[in-house]
Amino acid sequence: MTNWKKLLLSLSFVCLILPVTSISAAAEEHAGNENLVPIREIAEQNGAEVSWQQKTGQITIRKNELIIVVKVGEKQAIVNGQVVPISNPVRLTKGVTFMDEGFLNETLNTSPEDRFISLISEGNGKEAAKYVHSSVSGVLSPALLSQLWTALEGQNGKITNKAIAKHVENNTVHRNVTYTFKTELTRINITVRMNDNGLVDDLHIAAATPDVYQKPSYDDPSAYIEQDITVGQGDLALPGTLTLPKGEGPFPVVILVHGSGPSNRDAAIGGAKPFRDLAVGLASQGVAVLRHDKVTYEHTYKVASQPKFTLKQESVDQVADAVDLLKKNSNIDSTAIFVAGHSQGGFAVPLIIADDKQHDLAGSILLAAPSSSFADVLIEQQDELVDRMERLGLDTKIIKEQAAFYKNAAAIVKDPQYSIDHLPEAFPLQPAYWWFEQRDYVPAELAKTQNTPMLVIQGENDVQVSMDQFQTWKSVLQGHSNVTYNSYPKVNHLLSRYDGLSIGQEYTEPSNVSKAIIDDIANWVLK
Repeated sequence: MTNWKKLLLSLSFVCLILPVTSISAAAEEHAGNENLVPIREIAEQNGAEVSWQQKTGQITIRKNELIIVVKVGEKQAIVNGQVVPISNPVRLTKGVTFMDEGFLNETLNTSPEDRFISLISEGNGKEAAKYVHSSVSGVLSPALLSQLWTALEGQNGKITNKAIAKHVENNTVHRNVTYTFKTELTRINITVRMNDNGLVDDLHIAAATPDVYQKPSYDDPSAYIEQDITVGQGDLALPGTLTLPKGEGPFPVVILVHGSGPSNRDAAIGGAKPFRDLAVGLASQGVAVLRHDKVTYEHTYKVASQPKFTLKQESVDQVADAVDLLKKNSNIDSTAIFVAGHSQGGFAVPLIIADDKQHDLAGSILLAAPSSSFADVLIEQQDELVDRMERLGLDTKIIKEQAAFYKNAAAIVKDPQYSIDHLPEAFPLQPAYWWFEQRDYVPAELAKTQNTPMLVIQGENDVQVSMDQFQTWKSVLQGHSNVTYNSYPKVNHLLSRYDGLSIGQEYTEPSNVSKAIIDDIANWVLK
């Protein structure tokens, strides 16, 4: 046996029987000496496990997905396969190994999401991809992760190396870690969604805007309780909230369906949280409300990886999952389950009714809902915005350019030479499949064939869905005696009162859903 092997064997024997006082003595010998600390002691204090390979002299430190490998005498560590230099070589004294205190503590206290963010900021997509769960690895690929930071800087300007804020929030699906970065032009939030296995399950990137929302006067916390719930299961399960009136049920319930774009369960935008307002307002009047984070918000990149993602998958399927959940809840009256869709969510309501094969839905509520095809609504929106800005005496040059862009896209959608089987090569609004899959869908025409009670609500100051759309609902459904129509002067698209002519600029200011709308919905549901 070589002298080196004899030394290793003797040292391993010493490590096994060395009393604590001897370890302390060895540590004292190094105290104040180049900030070296005993590896095993510090690692175990931080919840890590340490193993030593006698043949190679290699020390491995494991904490969850973090693996640190060092060797006695070397001035480097291998962290999850990546070589990282350290200030002083690893040392062995009286059977105890020592290394840099700062490096060891910092590395052990670095979470997987911290390491992931650091790697993508360095453009090291290959290493960052090792932290990604298989459910989203197809889209959060090494190539995409390598280019992500550069792409963000191209849109927002140079990004600071370190986050200026970090916020952790848990829901029933993910542990969401949001990093706020300052850029040359703005501030952005990068939310890393971690699963139960400590792996990256998705990302959400958005502008960092201050939360200026103010609770409405009709929010009475003593009148309701809120419960965390999960809608659906599997890779696209959605976290949500069930707001229940206090007292004895069972209670009627309204399921809320989002408008377009990724949004959270509150449908937060600027200074408004219309879904939160609806939930607390209705619950205060004896009507339960279920709201959840939208699938494009909670599973942004998973959805983006599906080239044939449809309106049904975005706004319909979750309602069936929510109904199944509510039918099992003893606090809910299973004969009084309603669905309320806002904007695009209202546009999808006839599809939701058609999908309700068991006739579980007692009625539907349309909140600023388009009645025409989406392409026609897109054209009308642009004309309405330009007209209102001209009436206000504002410069419309940029808006007219935007309008031309969207009108061109709408014209392509309506072009009969294209279909889901023959998509245009360069469609400006992706994913193209989503637009062409529901091109011929006209909500009012489908609703005409249905007989579910309906409440149609429309703000008369809405720049996004005009009163013409409201009138179309009334015209097409004029033979339906179980449809109620309510419109509200000065109410905008966010269902709040605005005294000026709405062009959307007011969305940044604090606002709340009109109390009149809350009252009318509650009365209609309870009736």
